[in-house]
Amino acid sequence: MATFIGDFTCRVDAKGRVILPAAFKKQMPQAAMDKFVVKKDIFEKCLVLFPMDEWDRQNSIIRSRINPYNKEHSRFLRGFYKGTAEVVLDASNRILIPRRLLDLVGIDSEVVLAGQDGKIELWSNDLYEQQSGEADDFAFLAEKIMGDTD
Repeated sequence: MATFIGDFTCRVDAKGRVILPAAFKKQMPQAAMDKFVVKKDIFEKCLVLFPMDEWDRQNSIIRSRINPYNKEHSRFLRGFYKGTAEVVLDASNRILIPRRLLDLVGIDSEVVLAGQDGKIELWSNDLYEQQSGEADDFAFLAEKIMGDTD
């Protein structure tokens, strides 16, 4: 599994193609194929780009917890897979993001690609800046989540 580090502002061309930053390409395992799955994030107004190995890992987690004959589980699966698309890096290290997904999260000519452990988030530039928030807010959250573990 890759750990993606960094955030990069990139251009989106008229066809919806985005160049994958070289730093992210270098952070991918050698054995990784150039296939990804992109989908809307569950919690935020951004897209999430999963390398295929991480997508497979996420699916394994879901399969271990889901009963396809349970109505709520079936509704979860439908929501989770809604709007997903498989994308491939082309020879120029570009990914073609479906326009319907870009429109869904308000991405037009600029996108921020932000590494987040095994995935890359794609944000509209404006929303990404708003998400940054105050340093004190992040410090409080860090303390709440990572602080006292007793």
